[in-house]
Amino acid sequence: MNAIEVTGLTKAFHGRKVVDDVSLSVARGEIAGFLGPNGSGKTTCIRMMCGLLTPDAGNGQVLGHDIRREARAIKRQVGYMTQKFSYYEDLTIEENLAFVAGLYALPAQAVRDTLAGLGLTSRRSQLAGSLSGGWKQRLALAACIMHKPKLLLLDEPTAGVDPKARREFWDEIHGLAADGLTVLVSTHYMDEAERCHRINYIAYGRLIARGTVPEVIASAGLTTFLVTADRPGEVAARLRAAPGVEQVAPFGTTLHVTGTDRAALERALTEAGASFQPGETSLEDVFIRLMGQSRDNMA
Repeated sequence: MNAIEVTGLTKAFHGRKVVDDVSLSVARGEIAGFLGPNGSGKTTCIRMMCGLLTPDAGNGQVLGHDIRREARAIKRQVGYMTQKFSYYEDLTIEENLAFVAGLYALPAQAVRDTLAGLGLTSRRSQLAGSLSGGWKQRLALAACIMHKPKLLLLDEPTAGVDPKARREFWDEIHGLAADGLTVLVSTHYMDEAERCHRINYIAYGRLIARGTVPEVIASAGLTTFLVTADRPGEVAARLRAAPGVEQVAPFGTTLHVTGTDRAALERALTEAGASFQPGETSLEDVFIRLMGQSRDNMA
């Protein structure tokens, strides 16, 4: 049985659908990425799956429990890390964890074990409000996993965190998944999405792509060329107006040029007098194309 199996999730606020007929499956022990632009419905989906919101339509199970009738049981077995740091900044790391332990009726040893497991012991007396973004993130993760959940829901957990802290955070997540924890993480960072076993892409409330990263890239049907030019800005301006060219993105002194019609793309590049060679389509290229194809549900 999958850790998450939901179908047709729909939620509207003030007459506007923010989640529209979303179905999602996440296998046990999997790290599943939940991608999408800001405002696409990721957080609302997560809240419905963990029992904090009741869907207007749709049904399913999380950890074998019905999302409509057994929300309390789901909450006991899920760790949910919200976008915003939500712990007491005027309490120490240890005091915050002790508070969370009390909510779950955990013994004091659980706090000590969690501090040690996430490298927080030496900072246990530091006020949460004085922590850097990376250490706040580590505290939030500690609070989420202290009760030994079976499913971890992470809502854009590394926003505003430096690259080193992000790397360390993902090392922790993969370590937890190796021990059997299931993880669903929402993000709009492409490098983080590529660390997931499978990804699900949502735009304007609708799930429009899913699979492994190579599968999602292949299904987009994009061709990419790398273009070198003495004046890349001028070449980019000409290419953006050319038939067959869907995206032109500068990367240093080169341009990444993508489109779905390979012949038209090669013709446009040749007519622009550009020097080009085949390149690899990135997940970001696919992300941008999927956004462009989707209709804004708030417009």
